[in-house]
Amino acid sequence: MRKGFVYIMSNKNRTTFYIGITNAIKRRVLEHKIGKGSAFTAKYNLVELVHYEIIEGIEECIQREKQLKNWHRDWKINLIKEDNPEMVDLAADWYAVVDGQLVIARGK
Repeated sequence: MRKGFVYIMSNKNRTTFYIGITNAIKRRVLEHKIGKGSAFTAKYNLVELVHYEIIEGIEECIQREKQLKNWHRDWKINLIKEDNPEMVDLAADWYAVVDGQLVIARGK
């Protein structure tokens, strides 16, 4: 069974959240960071990863994504703060700038 990820992106002020799923978390977060993740994340500048979960199976990922999308804002914030109390960008050190472009850093 293939693993997947459910993740939450936010802006610098933590006023807006986006929940998504992927099978390649570093690639998908990079897409959000460079403005190619989705129209919604680009519009609201949701470029910081504040939460992610590793889940076995794509169907389970889809179910968890749907569940989280139906949660109240406060519930989402509480979930994020369980493992990330300061709500920092968990992917801050995943990338490097090479020839003027953001890329996945080697060894990360």
